[in-house]
Amino acid sequence: MTYAMCIFMFGLIMGLVAVASNPSPYFAALGLVVVSGMGCGVLVGHGAPFLSLVLFLIYLGGMLVVFAYSAALAAEPYPETLGSRPVVLNAGVYLGVVALGAGAFWGGWFNNFWVTVDELVEFSTFRGDVSGVALMYSGGGWMLVVSAWVLLLTLFVVLELSRGLSRGALRAV
Repeated sequence: MTYAMCIFMFGLIMGLVAVASNPSPYFAALGLVVVSGMGCGVLVGHGAPFLSLVLFLIYLGGMLVVFAYSAALAAEPYPETLGSRPVVLNAGVYLGVVALGAGAFWGGWFNNFWVTVDELVEFSTFRGDVSGVALMYSGGGWMLVVSAWVLLLTLFVVLELSRGLSRGALRAV
């Protein structure tokens, strides 16, 4: 299980580097799919399969809408690929920053974080992730409304950033 968690964490870091280093919305969306899948794999490894499924479906649904809008508005004839020189240089810089951060915090700090939510399952009648979801809906209903407004604001920010100076595909209309 430790090897699987390390693979999920490595995929999460590589997906984040792909998102951060790529200016094209097509390949950044591919990186977001990788990040979403690997992050949900980490959640499953820590004992939260229901929360992982909910986050995966909601995140990919929202990301699909944002990707469709940004791809329609930023129609590039020759987008930067993951293997092009500027993207590889940016990815190298970001991986260097990750390596420096890992070297600075390398110690025994991570040993206690490999426990799961259901470690004391013999003493509980509920799963840890299901009771957390129930608490989120009962006590955090206002937070769901705030999250909806934040997602709407994020959609407008992505649309504005992907538009750039030219009007993209809508310019011909």
